[in-house]
Amino acid sequence: MLELSKRLSLIAQFVNEGSSVCDVGTDHGYLPAFLFLSGRCRSVCATDINQKPLESAKTNLKRLGVDGVRLVLCDGLAQISRADADTVIIAGMGGEVISGIINRASFLKDHTVSLILQPTTAAKELRLFLAKNGFTIEREKAIAENGKIYSVMCARFKGQPYDIDDVKAVIGLLKNDSDDACAYIEKQYRIAQKCAIDLSGVAHKQTEYKHYLNLSEKLKNILGG
Repeated sequence: MLELSKRLSLIAQFVNEGSSVCDVGTDHGYLPAFLFLSGRCRSVCATDINQKPLESAKTNLKRLGVDGVRLVLCDGLAQISRADADTVIIAGMGGEVISGIINRASFLKDHTVSLILQPTTAAKELRLFLAKNGFTIEREKAIAENGKIYSVMCARFKGQPYDIDDVKAVIGLLKNDSDDACAYIEKQYRIAQKCAIDLSGVAHKQTEYKHYLNLSEKLKNILGG
């Protein structure tokens, strides 16, 4: 059986048995290959905006003996519909790029479609986008790999926009309950703390200074003091 990286393994764990899956920006094709070989999914397809990654994925799928994954050359989900997938994975790209892909795919505004998202940057902006556009984050876990820390989240369209506070914007549903979650929260604490320090002596930035100071204190308390 194909062995995935820790990050991709966590993403795969978020996929429910019997799902029809689309992996957006598949790159090397390992995740769809794993999902197909596991026998857990009804169907698996994968997209990429560039031909070269799809050729790489095609080569890897053939090498692994996978002949049931459909590869689609398109921008995000431009050539994918609800009939193709009830689970959409968008991983390994910036939160703002992920937001754009979701925004352009109207079929995702369906409570029967599950979104599995893993931003490499701008996770805060992604969480704010989801809240503003009526997507509820139902699960979230952190994973550390190769000196980096990521968040994997599962979201679903509920139709009702909502507000999230500054803490949930930066750490989502993560709690002080695992080493990786603590590492993620610690990173956000250090960022907020540095922003507060940098702004503390700037007279016209006192509102921002107080915001980051308050945020850092809240995150420190979550970490246990």
